[in-house]
Amino acid sequence: MKPLILLACLSIAHAQTNPLIVEAMDRAIAAKEIAGAVTLVADADQTLHLAAQGFADLENKSPMKEDSIFWIASMTKPVTGAAVMMMQDAGKLSVDDPVSKYLPEFKQLKDAEGKEVVITLKHCLTHSSGLSEVSPQESGNVTTLKDLMPLIAAKPVQFPPGSKWQYSQTSINTAARVVEVVSGLSFPDFLDRQLFTPLGMKDTTFYPTEEQAKRIAVSYSRNAAGELEKSPLMFLGNAPVTSRERYPRANGGLFSTAADYAKFARMILRGGELDGKRYLSEKAVQQMTTVQSGDLVTGFTPGNGWGLGWCVIREPQGVSAALSPGTHGHGGAYGTQAWIDPVKKRVHLLLVQRANFPNSDGSAVRQAFHQAAR
Repeated sequence: MKPLILLACLSIAHAQTNPLIVEAMDRAIAAKEIAGAVTLVADADQTLHLAAQGFADLENKSPMKEDSIFWIASMTKPVTGAAVMMMQDAGKLSVDDPVSKYLPEFKQLKDAEGKEVVITLKHCLTHSSGLSEVSPQESGNVTTLKDLMPLIAAKPVQFPPGSKWQYSQTSINTAARVVEVVSGLSFPDFLDRQLFTPLGMKDTTFYPTEEQAKRIAVSYSRNAAGELEKSPLMFLGNAPVTSRERYPRANGGLFSTAADYAKFARMILRGGELDGKRYLSEKAVQQMTTVQSGDLVTGFTPGNGWGLGWCVIREPQGVSAALSPGTHGHGGAYGTQAWIDPVKKRVHLLLVQRANFPNSDGSAVRQAFHQAAR
């Protein structure tokens, strides 16, 4: 019990904490599954639970803080989905439009047999486009989404669009490039002007400043001996996190805090409105957060379907058993999770930085969090 008592002391005191969640995270920290965590539960109107536990940096014994910044990875994808839907609300596009309507290079898109292929924005956002991935080596010098597109369009489509679900980073980046074209703004500028600044998401960015970088939680992997060791962020290469010499990864490049992402999630829970400002129509929110992938079998855990940039839980089970049917959200590569339960009217946020979970969406840490939060 001593490790648990010690770790409990490291939990940052806060007026609103759920002791069951605190205990669950302390157990995960004591078991060296994670170094630390920030957890948040909210309803449509307010934060119900917020706690920071363990360490942001084990080596320096720096405690995790409520405003610690995390690489949220694929939790970026719902933000990209929302950006596309904002442009649909504005009459600038339809998710049923072919991508080639906006990106001329996709008029030459072909399959492995050389036959022309047409993909839509909906295919991109439901991971059913069949687009091939671009390797880090191929995209190493690319700094804009515009320059990434020819690399994507030059590769053969792997299967008939709409016939299969296959998680696709290139598809999400393609959708973001369409937002750039129809809005006339770079994707970072679009998000800053249309979402992040008006929502007050001051620490959500593709490119952290020097000051923000000091608050980024260190990422760890668990070695064969069961110890946590530092693990670099996979997409940075040898560049510092503050470098802007990388394209804005709409598929998974955002950094954020629990408080910031909770504002975005609460806006979605409220049907596209927060604090008297409307960001999305209720129709757009409903469309992107309900299953649009038909009967396709999807990942990363059983019982899911796919909305437009969002995973949707059709049949809660396993790690999602404590959530309601229709819950929508997304996980990230290093174990972060964000889920919105429209039945219970709750937002669940789990922010950790663990690089080598066997399945970050199916982690025992995630399951323990949801069970404690319900």
